[in-house]
This record gives sequence, structure tokens and C-alpha cells, in this order.
Amino acid sequence: MPNDQIADNAQTQRPNTVVIPDGCNLGVVFRVLIAVNLAVMAALLLHSDSVMAALNSFVESAMLIEPACFLSLSILCGLHRFADRFPLRFSLFLQRLSCWLVPALVTIAVIKLLSGFDWFFSGFSHLSATGGAPLAAFVAALFGGALQHYFELRAKAFSPVLVEARLQALQARIRPHFLFNSLNAVLSLIRTEPRRAEAALEDLADLIRVLMRDGRAMTTLEKEIRLCRQYLSIEKIRLGERLKVQWERAGISDEVIFRAQIPTLLLQPLIENAVHYGVEPSTEPALIRIQLSHSLERIEIIITNPYNPYSGKGVAALPEGNQMALENIRERLSLLYDVEAQLTTTTKLGQFEVRASFPYVKAALAKPQGSR
Repeated sequence: MPNDQIADNAQTQRPNTVVIPDGCNLGVVFRVLIAVNLAVMAALLLHSDSVMAALNSFVESAMLIEPACFLSLSILCGLHRFADRFPLRFSLFLQRLSCWLVPALVTIAVIKLLSGFDWFFSGFSHLSATGGAPLAAFVAALFGGALQHYFELRAKAFSPVLVEARLQALQARIRPHFLFNSLNAVLSLIRTEPRRAEAALEDLADLIRVLMRDGRAMTTLEKEIRLCRQYLSIEKIRLGERLKVQWERAGISDEVIFRAQIPTLLLQPLIENAVHYGVEPSTEPALIRIQLSHSLERIEIIITNPYNPYSGKGVAALPEGNQMALENIRERLSLLYDVEAQLTTTTKLGQFEVRASFPYVKAALAKPQGSR
């Protein structure tokens, strides 16, 4: 078995044991800031005589709350990146404990720092002198533990959606008629072009192998592109000159393509929809454009294909199979990247366009063969 396939299988089978919230994710940052600020504002409203007094107290408290939140999230961001390297036996305990300790220690450090500027932050010097710092640290630890528990439960709550999405994806992608047509196309080549038939069977086997993977598995953009080319070569046998494909790259280097980490089967189902709803209904050659770009540490993929809204198979109407695949990918992107990923669809000038955008995350470099 090839080394890269062994690595992929190991990555797929390894359980996800990271329970530290990703402090670099915008969705996590927004939720934490909103939750903490709303809780502090509610507490101040309950203990103040008027709304204006509560607002004044909130402004003063924000000088402590906001730096403590951002610093804590930054530290948790770094810990999240290395959480899978913790000793497996104590991994979950250490991760949950760090979510309690980091906000507490950061809060004490911020109070000590701000109390040094007693000419401006007189309230913090008083807080530090009267022993209020331990209480603030305890409250911060409670917030950290509560928010960690919330994000862990949220991840578990997505699990049924993930399993259902995987089943839907298998149902939508491994369609009996696709396998039947592909095998028939290969059979038609066995006598006339045996080498091409053999290559098509190898492509079909690779495609089925990847389709059967866990929907949570990650791959690289280069491997996903290779898989899509294999899929398109199979469809080319069946559709002939009707299928035209144009690959375009804008501001994306070979290094980015080889290092960019993306969910397995992100690009292939989008291309399959373009083939199924843009090429199959057409009697003339139909062009599928696949544009890849990289800018501002984000990867963007745009797929356009023609459609005929009056053919009964127009993709503009978003039939059930098409919409199921799009929703599956949208849910997977939301689960992996939260609000930092988007999947949008538009129709213009007789073309249907799918645009996927997500953060550029570098995949770990493969170790040289024989290294430990």
C-alpha cells in the first residue's frame, strides 16, 4: 500500500480528541465575546441603581474584560493547534483544565498590568489591593470552563448531522446509474482500447475507495484535484465531446496546492453536479470552468456550468439531489470552519456558479521515508 494512502487511512481512523475551542476561529471569538459581555452586562444591571450607572461600570469593566478575552483566546488558539500532541492518557483532562486555568491566569496578569497605571486605571489598583483579583480570576475560570463545555457539546451535537450528511453524500454520489454507465463505458473499450479501459477501471476503483471514507477525513487540494481529474476521465468516456473542462489558477502556487488542507470530497461532488445538471441535459458541447485562487490566506473555488431552466433538469431549480449535495458540503464546511467558510450559488448569463471559500490551512509535511 502506498505511503500516502497509509497516512490518509491513519488520519481517517484517528479519533478526534481535541476539545479545546479554536480561539483563532472567528465563530468561536464572536460567541465568546458576546457571551462574556452579555453576562457581565446582565450582572451589572442587577447590581446597579440605574441603566446609566450600569453602562458606566460596563465601560470600565471592558478595559479588563476585552484584553483578558482576546489574550485567553490567543493562548487557547495555540493550545488547540498542539492539543493532539498531549499524552493520550491525560489529553482530555489537560485540555479541559487548561480552559479553566488560562482565563484565570490571564485575568490576574491583566489586573496586575493595569494596576501599574494607577494614574489612569485607579479602579484596578484598588481591585488588586483589596483582594478582588482572585475573585475575578475565579469568575474567569468559570467562564472558561462553561464555554469549553458548550463548545464540546456543540461539537457532539453536530455528530448526528455529520453522520446523516455522510449517508446522504454516499447516496447522492454513488448512484447506481453512474456505476452502471461507467462499467458499460469501460466494457465498450476492452476490445478496442484495452489500456484505456484498464486505466478507467483503476480511476473508478480509486474514486470508490475515496467515496467510502469518513466524511470527517481531510486531504490536500492536490489530491482532491487528482481525484476530480480521474472522475472527469471516466465521465469523458461516457459523454465524449459534450464534456469540456477548463481548469484555471489565479494567484495560487504549486506549494499552496500541495499544502492546502481541505475536507475530503469537497470539490468532486460540486464537479459531479456540474456534469449531471450542466452537461448531461445538453446536446451540444458544454464547458465546465473550475477556478482556483488563493488570497489573504483563503482558498476560493468557483465552478460554473451552463444550464437550461426549461429542460426539466436545469440546475437553477436546484433539484433535490443537487440541493442535498450542496447542503452536505455547506454543513461540513460549517462544522470544520464555522463562520470562516462560505458556500454560495448564483445564476447569471445562462451559467450556474458555485463558490466555496475557506481558510488556507497547511497540511503537515510528510516525513521522509525511513525517518522516525
